[in-house]
Amino acid sequence: VQLVESGGGLVEPGGSLKLSCTASRLTSIYFGLGLFRHAPGKKREDVAAIGLDGRTYYRDYVLHRFIITFDSAQNTVSSQMNQLEPDDSGIYYCAEDHYPSLVRGRLGPLGYWGPGIQVTVSS
Repeated sequence: VQLVESGGGLVEPGGSLKLSCTASRLTSIYFGLGLFRHAPGKKREDVAAIGLDGRTYYRDYVLHRFIITFDSAQNTVSSQMNQLEPDDSGIYYCAEDHYPSLVRGRLGPLGYWGPGIQVTVSS
C-alpha cells in the first residue's frame, strides 16, 4: 500500500488549506484513512479519521474546524482545514489501518503511513 499526500504549504492564521491523500489500494472494508500530525518538540498526534462506511472521528482540537471526506472512486481522503492556527503547524501524515486503530491514535501491525507533508501557519 502506498499513500501519497498533497496540498500542504504556508497559510496565514485564520486561513484554510485542503490536504489530500490517495491510497494505492484499500486493504479491507474494515479499514479507514486517518490524518496525524507532528510538530517540532511535540509528540505525533492523531487529528481525524474516516471509515470506508463514512464514519468520522475528530480530535477536540480540530473539531468544527477540519472536515474529512472520502472519495471511494479515487481512493482519496481529503481534509479541509479551516480557521488554521499557528499550533496547527507541523508535518501531516496520512495513515491507513483498521478504523478503531485510527480512532485510538495508534497504528497496528497492518497499518501504513504516508511520507508526510508540511503545513505551516504563520503570518
